[in-house]
Amino acid sequence: MLPVLFTLIALPYANDALEPVISRETIEYHHGKHLQTYVDNLNRLVAGTEYETMSLEQIVCHAQGAVLNNAGQILNHNLYFTQFRPAAATDYYAISDSELMKAIVRDFGSFEAFQAEFEQKGIGLFGSGWVWLAADKDGKLVITQEANAGNPITRGLRPLLTMDVWEHAYYIDYRNRRAAHLQALWQIINWNEINRRYTAK
Repeated sequence: MLPVLFTLIALPYANDALEPVISRETIEYHHGKHLQTYVDNLNRLVAGTEYETMSLEQIVCHAQGAVLNNAGQILNHNLYFTQFRPAAATDYYAISDSELMKAIVRDFGSFEAFQAEFEQKGIGLFGSGWVWLAADKDGKLVITQEANAGNPITRGLRPLLTMDVWEHAYYIDYRNRRAAHLQALWQIINWNEINRRYTAK
């Protein structure tokens, strides 16, 4: 039996806590099946290799091919699932004086301008992938489009917030309406967590 090096991340909320934005069924498939498959694949691929002692971030920055794809998807999904909280529990106005929100206004002009650009980049990403809010070493914010399992960490950026535009993230709830999915996700973003990521040393 292969050693278990990586495990499925535990969700910080119940499977139905994000409804109606993300349904219990989507969580059960997206987290419980898709992410579990990436975890199982990565454990199989790295067993007995140089990667088995590395963190996910290290693997993503050094690996290629199937190892990179599976490690990237685990890292991305871990950041994705832990950035949410139940709908209406908080919004960006609640932390409008935070360092993150000050940086958003500084770098995008307003929260609404940031939101519009983020959605457009998510809608405009061809095929499967991710759209990210990330920070450079000086704290400047940028929005990046990453295909497949891409993560801005490979560009020397710190990932803060992401929206998954692989169809398995939204097809049960929204069918092919990617734009509607992206617009709805703002309702469940945990801005305290995103601010924590931005200010972390």
